[in-house]
Amino acid sequence: MLICNVRIAGLSGLVDVRCVGGIIVQVGSALAGPAQPHIDGAGGALLPGLHDHHLHLHALAARMASVNCGPPRVFDRDGLTVALRGNAGTDWLRGVGYHQSVAGALDRWQLDRIVPDRPVKIQHRSGKLWIVNTAAAHRLSLDNNTALPGVELDSKGRPNGRLWRLDDWIRSQLSGSVSDTFPSLSAVSRSLAAYGVTGVTDTTPDNGPSALASFMRAVQQGELLQRVRVMGGLDLPPWVGESVHYGEVKVMLDEHALPAWDDLATVFQAAHRQGRAVAVHCVTPAELVLALSVLRAVGPAVGDRIEHASLVSDDTLPLLRETGVRVVTQPGFLRERGDQYLQEVAGVEHADLYRCAALLDNTIPLAGSTDAPFGEPDPWAAMQGAVFRESRSGKVIGPNERLSPEQALALFTSPADAPGTAPRRVAVGEVADLCLLDRPWDEARLRLAAGDVRATLRAGEVIYRRDETTARTRQHAIVAA
Repeated sequence: MLICNVRIAGLSGLVDVRCVGGIIVQVGSALAGPAQPHIDGAGGALLPGLHDHHLHLHALAARMASVNCGPPRVFDRDGLTVALRGNAGTDWLRGVGYHQSVAGALDRWQLDRIVPDRPVKIQHRSGKLWIVNTAAAHRLSLDNNTALPGVELDSKGRPNGRLWRLDDWIRSQLSGSVSDTFPSLSAVSRSLAAYGVTGVTDTTPDNGPSALASFMRAVQQGELLQRVRVMGGLDLPPWVGESVHYGEVKVMLDEHALPAWDDLATVFQAAHRQGRAVAVHCVTPAELVLALSVLRAVGPAVGDRIEHASLVSDDTLPLLRETGVRVVTQPGFLRERGDQYLQEVAGVEHADLYRCAALLDNTIPLAGSTDAPFGEPDPWAAMQGAVFRESRSGKVIGPNERLSPEQALALFTSPADAPGTAPRRVAVGEVADLCLLDRPWDEARLRLAAGDVRATLRAGEVIYRRDETTARTRQHAIVAA
């Protein structure tokens, strides 16, 4: 592949880039050679392909066949009713993105009043909670599992349909059901490619042999176009693959049920003995302090990560720096959820939300992600969140934490196995995972817009290329939105 007439950071003027065997082999002016596939960059910026360092592929694919049940599409009970009843059928109805601002602490009985005649399961936008109606409870034999940890009961000791961190159990109860097989990743992968994404890290905590096999099968069948780093538990089997890579041990922390110190230390040590780093889910200060304190005690390993770091106080910055962890955060949530954060989070903590500049100033490696489907899968929108830090209503959250456009881009261009380290480069010898924009970076940095992506290449092969029809359709969609 020859990519002509592009602009590359650090080089003056227009250059050509030749890729052979998935590697950049030449960068220079007016490169000559035998006839080969080529793209005329027309003066656009050529960037490293973007890497989303924290998302959930299967859940994102499932969301495409799900009903959105929360902001910014659904805001109240009437809207929820319209959304759920607007989907005809008799089999499972799956909802996503629910937030208590819509209709409070939704439960089985309330769902029955909306949809009484088919099984419904709705996921809270945090990913921690599923809410099912009575028809779904019967399919799950929920009334026979009242003692199962995570099954919430009402005042009469009956399951109220609220299931906490029970994804594995729900899957096991529905084993063999068509609704619970892994969905095709084709549409999701092509959507990500249109954003310029050439790689992702799937951080689903219960990834196991079946999920791994699904990813490998999707690559072999041409459904999954991106490179994938796969996290999972201690039982995730090791493997070697060109496109599917072995990742960290994902550790979930929930403030309402924090593990004992020794138990968490045991998990960290077991991961390190496997030669794997840990990636610890931390959205509250208590979760963050516990994770960092235990890591400091057992001895951190290179590559240990904190996922989210939703609230970081000045007091925890030295501890983050001391342990040497990398932070993978989601500044896009400031726009998606910022107005609710301003209502629900204590005022003194507003400046601590999804901090960016303070982490970089303290030499703490920082990388970006979307947490899709719990956030929108657009990394450019997340970059906007890092640069502007504005909610949907235009309120600025933590102005001192703003990044430059170049820093925001770097959040999504560091290596998959070393998030937050030096960004990958477009240079000879580098892997040809590339994102071509339709304009120079000097213009694109003012917009940080997904619509500027003209082509995406993984290992020198085109996995997305925008034509003029697509461009007009995307522009009309942007205007309509």
